[in-house]
Amino acid sequence: MSGQPSLKQILEGALSAAGGPLNPDRLLGLFPDEERPTRDAVLEVLASLERDYRGRGIELVQVAGGFRVQVRKEIAPWVVRLWEEKPARYSRALLETLALIAYRQPITRGEIEDIRGVAVSTHIVKTLTEREWIRSVGHRDVPGRPALYATTRKFLDYFGLRSLNDLPTLAEIRDFESLGDHLALEQPAGTDEPPIEVQAAVPAGEASNSGENAEAIPDDD
Repeated sequence: MSGQPSLKQILEGALSAAGGPLNPDRLLGLFPDEERPTRDAVLEVLASLERDYRGRGIELVQVAGGFRVQVRKEIAPWVVRLWEEKPARYSRALLETLALIAYRQPITRGEIEDIRGVAVSTHIVKTLTEREWIRSVGHRDVPGRPALYATTRKFLDYFGLRSLNDLPTLAEIRDFESLGDHLALEQPAGTDEPPIEVQAAVPAGEASNSGENAEAIPDDD
């Protein structure tokens, strides 16, 4: 009869099966009170797993929602062929709007239009909201009280970011395409301005979901 699995085995199994990020509190919650390891012990195991995965096809990364086992970015183009679903395709206008919200938040729709010089369609705002990449965080105290938009934790998790500080600085961005390089946005060739494919980080447990259903986890204080 095999003995009790190690803490490392338990945490690795949980992270592999979760299909989304788990923070230390969620990992600690896997254990009954009498068997619960210390927080430091959990963090030490996570650091050990991160080292174990170096040079392999998967990696342990920390994003806004916690820690996640995922397919390495350079391996993803092969792995996604296991499923018939193709990466989501979005217009340049939508992604430019998302980038402005990420860098200028909180920002109103009118302010985005002033910067871009064109109207922001209701469909763009609806799509970003339905994907839970942006949300309304209040209203600007001006006539009409327009909604203020900001990005969400799901936006950070989807693009593999721990915080907004992980975004490239504006000084590093020469144009929209260079921002796409940082966020793994791929622009197919063939037309003047085609839709842009968005390739999310692929969780190892539920890769077919491409990270879209990662559970939002409270901040780890």
